[in-house]
Amino acid sequence: MNTRSKRYKNSVEKLTDNEPQSIDSAVQQLNNFQSAKFDETVELSVSLGVDPKQTSQAVRGKVNLPHGSGKDVKVLVFTENAEEATAAGADFAGLDELVKKVKDGWLDFDVALSTTSAMKVVRSVARVLGPRGLMPTPKAGTVTDDLSSAIKEVKAGRVEFKMDKTGAMAVVVGKKSFSDEQLADNTKAAIEAVKESRPDGFKGKFVKSVHLSCTMSPSLPLDTTLLN
Repeated sequence: MNTRSKRYKNSVEKLTDNEPQSIDSAVQQLNNFQSAKFDETVELSVSLGVDPKQTSQAVRGKVNLPHGSGKDVKVLVFTENAEEATAAGADFAGLDELVKKVKDGWLDFDVALSTTSAMKVVRSVARVLGPRGLMPTPKAGTVTDDLSSAIKEVKAGRVEFKMDKTGAMAVVVGKKSFSDEQLADNTKAAIEAVKESRPDGFKGKFVKSVHLSCTMSPSLPLDTTLLN
């Protein structure tokens, strides 16, 4: 049995409750699980009741985590004024040269922002960025002319989420090294953001199930009444 299997088995044995539970209870259980040798990411996994084939029911959004994501976020900005973006904290900034690099397969960044005017050029790499959830869009707040504020928000812990083709999505809520209070606060903020992403006019149960887990741990079901 490999190390991961042993760790996972040990964590399962420590499960005190695998019924839908409160956020605070789930966070406490996560910290009872055996830790990996790295700082694991804590993630909220959501299964939605929408029809993924209906564009009117597409779900995406963003959340400003009160305690950050715990990740050093690399930000790329598509803009004609690279100096301004770099001064505001962007890791990479420019337009034509960056678009060419992306077309050639370079994707060494976590979030892409764009000014409104630069989008004319950026659309040429939509097929590259879109499937990876990196395409700037006004709805996600990643197309903006207030680059300074947008870069600060992303660096401080703004996390984007998007439904996949199966009607599921994941939202990063922090690291296992965070305190119980920090993880609970971040998870609650993420849940509120998911609730706000409900498509207009959608009828029925928006959330079928929601789980909280670490990178190497079992997932813990949360009470779905929190989201419906």
